[in-house]
Amino acid sequence: MLGDQRLKLTKTGARTLLAMALTLSAMNLPAQEGRKLISNPVPPYPEMAKTLHLAGVVKVRVVIAPDGHIKGTQVLGGHPLLVDAVEKTLEKWKYAPASGESTALLEFEFHP
Repeated sequence: MLGDQRLKLTKTGARTLLAMALTLSAMNLPAQEGRKLISNPVPPYPEMAKTLHLAGVVKVRVVIAPDGHIKGTQVLGGHPLLVDAVEKTLEKWKYAPASGESTALLEFEFHP
């Protein structure tokens, strides 16, 4: 039983390190500028992540509809606990209207 728990922690740690490495390798990707943010609440730091002293960066590419809401997201990296918090918060984001769709690359940092 203890061996199973250690294996689970090792696998989780490896996945976290891989996600962080992928995130860090994409740190300098340019984001599309030009759409003004009207509403951009900050994602809450999840309680479970606090308990685990989990830190990291979540990188998301978003597609912004002409009316300003986020039409789609593509997660490029981050721990699943942190990604979930970001995705829920992005549902509340709103950009200024524009004549067409646009994209943006967003980064969210979480620290205990």
